[in-house]
Amino acid sequence: MAVTPVGILLAAGRGRRFDPTGAASKLLQPLPGGELLVAASARALLSSVDKVIAVVRLDDGGVGDCLRALGCVVTVCPDADSGMAASLVHALRQAPDAPSWLIALGDMPYVRASTMLALRAALERGAPIVVPVHAGQRGNPVGFGSVHREALLALTGDQGARAILKAHAPTVVSVDDPGVVSDIDTVADLLKTSTLA
Repeated sequence: MAVTPVGILLAAGRGRRFDPTGAASKLLQPLPGGELLVAASARALLSSVDKVIAVVRLDDGGVGDCLRALGCVVTVCPDADSGMAASLVHALRQAPDAPSWLIALGDMPYVRASTMLALRAALERGAPIVVPVHAGQRGNPVGFGSVHREALLALTGDQGARAILKAHAPTVVSVDDPGVVSDIDTVADLLKTSTLA
């Protein structure tokens, strides 16, 4: 019997490239339809798994409240500023016994629910690592089976799980979804990717 992966939404970054002063949270920017960026990023993940753990930083400006209202289990990473690995490890410790994890980014609002479901299906079939590929380009979210638990928990710095992905050939899920390669880092990105909505 297939067991559903736990979703992880990483939403603890400061988004300095979006606003170097830190005054404007990119995650709380409205998209063309009016939905907040982080809410859109969470929605597809929430629709594809039974549980989503969302990681925020302490001074999140309301990101956690937004995600909690959607149904995410929100957890605060006290050392989020040390890099993405800290947020990922913090999330994994909230569900260490999960059969697998589907890890999405809070600044990628255009990933389709159908993509999330395809990645989930690959994990449930036993893929140790699964990545989406659109038009030859690898993207996010990324899924990991429990076989990689210890390696994931040992991560440090701002590279996330890149080293694990380099060391192990992932299962590739080809998708017709430009959202998997469309993150929002700058104001220009927000304007450019609005065509994906």
